[in-house]
Amino acid sequence: MAKQNGNHNNNATFISGYGLRKHFKLGGQLVRALDGVDVEIPKGQFLGIMGPSGSGKSTLLYVMGGLDRPTGGEVIVGDKYLHSMNGEELARFRRESIGFIFQQFHLVPTLTALENVALPGVFAGIPREVREKRSRQLLNTLGMGERLDHKPSQLSGGQQQRVAIARALFNNPPIIMGDEPTGALDSKTGETVMNLLRWLATRQGKTVIIVTHDAGVASYADRLLHLRDGRIVDDIPAAPQEMENLHVNR
Repeated sequence: MAKQNGNHNNNATFISGYGLRKHFKLGGQLVRALDGVDVEIPKGQFLGIMGPSGSGKSTLLYVMGGLDRPTGGEVIVGDKYLHSMNGEELARFRRESIGFIFQQFHLVPTLTALENVALPGVFAGIPREVREKRSRQLLNTLGMGERLDHKPSQLSGGQQQRVAIARALFNNPPIIMGDEPTGALDSKTGETVMNLLRWLATRQGKTVIIVTHDAGVASYADRLLHLRDGRIVDDIPAAPQEMENLHVNR
């Protein structure tokens, strides 16, 4: 079993995967994207997942987040057993428990920043006035208060990612997952985004899990998993960067 390393290793396990396998055939060959992964993640930990292309790092993220089903093994988040859920139950779990942030921002081009952030509230049946108030608060917190009525084409890459982060936070999920969330950003903007994620873990107690190939991005984590050929080859604690340059309205 993987050790619970990092700054929060006194906390109880929050996310766990046991014997995780994800196998599929590609061109007649069997690909073992995950090949027997055991991992335990305490609540409030900032975990970085690293490894070369094809190592299984994104597959592990998607399996733990309920976006993909493992071929074998168990995924447990809190008291929920993801591997035994049906599609509707998984969708509800993702909506209530996880905020996903991707390299491509996936904003709706015809909607304003405020409307994009409020979108999860539409699906959850939250009244318009309530969801717009929450969206405005989130965008203000992330320094986007003057861009509420701007559409994605009127925003920089960093501003679009902030909108995407605000949308991921709309339902106040306990878990934030990111797949190369700074991959489409310049280094300075990427630093701002990583500061925001570090702030969410340190100040708001979110469990943050980020897949990255960038050592600079990984330096914000409490703990690093290194994958190769679908297996964890290293699991080490890390000393995350200080938040001295953090610019977030509190």
